[in-house]
Amino acid sequence: MSLKDRVSVFRVEDEAGREQALAVMRAIYRDEKNWVHADEKLVAETDITSADVSWFVVRVDSLPVAVLRVLYDLPIDLYRAYGFKMTRADFDLEAFLRDNRIAEIGRFAVLPEYRRYIIVVGAIMRAAVKETVERDFTHYITDVFEGEANSPYDFHRRVMGFQTVATHDTGELNCPCRRITMLLDIREAYQRMRKEAGWIFRFLTEDWTDHHHRCARGESHGELTKAGS
Repeated sequence: MSLKDRVSVFRVEDEAGREQALAVMRAIYRDEKNWVHADEKLVAETDITSADVSWFVVRVDSLPVAVLRVLYDLPIDLYRAYGFKMTRADFDLEAFLRDNRIAEIGRFAVLPEYRRYIIVVGAIMRAAVKETVERDFTHYITDVFEGEANSPYDFHRRVMGFQTVATHDTGELNCPCRRITMLLDIREAYQRMRKEAGWIFRFLTEDWTDHHHRCARGESHGELTKAGS
């Protein structure tokens, strides 16, 4: 059986799922990276019942090997407290945060022996992106650590199309590296990847319905508005 056939992804919705997410987060964020220690800081109990937070877990067979978190209610005050240094003089981050539907994607962790498998990374991104477009969000924001050995910076930039907009020196996690704040316009990325017609587009959208494609193009809201007018 191929690795692809052994990989599954689920959204954490109960304590059993939280324990699987914690197993990965303890191994990476606590033991390997020493970024945070308390379980409640790794995966909060309240996260599994909140409509504003999604944790996704990748399993190979029954083993949890990767996690990812999406926040749909941005902690704007926390972002302001970081003290952003903008890398684009023409970009108003405050206005952007206020005027768009932005989800924070992060807490990405993969067990060391599975980091070389693009199917693992792709599977968890596919689950997150599908839910995000279903909820009619238009952008992702994320922080990556500059110079960190296993940073997803290159994947975000080259494959997904994230753009760097700011840096800051402090954040929630106990890491001395400078943070690089990146944004992804989901609709722009969708159009670009669809035009390129590469494997990443086919993989990310292989189980999408027409509704998902309309959402990703920014058409669903207009259709609903027209229907209700």
